[in-house]
Formats: sequence, structure tokens, C-alpha cells
Amino acid sequence: MSNKHAVSATALSTLPVFQGLEAAHLDEIARHAGMRRVARGVPVVRAGEVMDNVYFVLNGSMKVLICDEDGREVIFTIIGQGAVFGEMGMLDAAPRSASVVSAMATDLVVFSQADFLHIMKTHFDVCLRVMGNLAQRLRDADRKIESLALMDVYGRVARLLLDLAEPVDGKNVIRKKISKQDIAKMIGASREMVSRVMKDLIARGLVEEGGQGQLVLLEPMDAF
Repeated sequence: MSNKHAVSATALSTLPVFQGLEAAHLDEIARHAGMRRVARGVPVVRAGEVMDNVYFVLNGSMKVLICDEDGREVIFTIIGQGAVFGEMGMLDAAPRSASVVSAMATDLVVFSQADFLHIMKTHFDVCLRVMGNLAQRLRDADRKIESLALMDVYGRVARLLLDLAEPVDGKNVIRKKISKQDIAKMIGASREMVSRVMKDLIARGLVEEGGQGQLVLLEPMDAF
């Protein structure tokens, strides 16, 4: 980790996997961690590579995607603060099936896979939370497969917005700006079709555009 900045125990405590650990344990874990800042558009993981690190998003966001030979992208998901990636390579040592690229300037907490495996062995709560993250990822994949198989473009856009939203002051808000092009890449549709659906959702009063690219979902979940 000598080529990366040190990480404080306070910074680690903001990551869900480490929340609730005693200060002494956080201090011990922090000694194995480094911090890396990446600019927008920088690939941190490339599909086909064998990884040797585990990454946590301290702030910012990352796109998980694949590209075909012509450079066309399919975005699996966009992950934000607290998310972890690279842990699957620690378990199976297989090449990565997707690339991870920064969607904006992002700070990452970085562990070597060997160090993080040791942390999981010595801190059972951390191990359980990592397993829980993997289980949630499988559920999310199942929902996406269901959406692609059974829903039209309108339904897929609505489902994606609901999945990206988080509760803020009693409303469902998508905090991070997401482009129509990225939405199209995530649901397997054209940008033009996504634009038409978004215009309709706004015209019907179901979605409102807020400041700094935020989207506010104005109706209850079942309204979609």
C-alpha cells in the first residue's frame, strides 16, 4: 500500500461493512488499507483481468459495465458510497467478468486481497456483511433479468428509477445525476426511447427534476 494514501479509522467507520466495530479493531484494519482517488472515466478494473485488490467506494460513484468489440457498452449497475467490488476475485481467483469505471471523481479505500481475506477470517461481522452484499447482488441480478424478460421499456425505466432512489425527507430521490444514455445502457433500450419515457413520467407528475441533476419520484411505489 506504499503507493497509496493512508486511511483513517474514522473514514472506515463510514463504510457499512465496518460500522459498529470497536475503535481498536478499526485502527488495526486501517493499517492494512490505502486510499486511491480516481478522476471521472478512469477504469479501475478491466474485464478479463485477474484482480489482486478489494475496493470500497468512500465517496463518488462507479459504473460496472461490459463493452463489445465495437466499443458499445452495457451498464450492469452504478454503485456509490459504501459499495464494495473485487471481493469475488478473492473467493474464486477467476478473471473479472466486468469492468468498473469511475462515473465521477471518486475516492476508493483499497485492500490487498490477502489482507482483506485475513480481515474476514478475524472479524466475523465483516465476513457476514460481505456475504450479505453478495446475496443482495444476486437478488439485484434476478430483478434485472426479470425486468428485461417481462417488462417493456416504460416498465424497465420505472423499475430502474425505483431501484436507484433512496428516501430523503419522505420522498424517493435519486441523488446522483444519471444520464439518459446511461439509463439506456442499463436497461437495453435506445436513448431516444428513454427520453420519451422520461418526458412522459415528468408530464404525468410522477417524476420531477431537481437541482444538480437529482430526480424526485413524486408518487408511491405502486404508482409506477
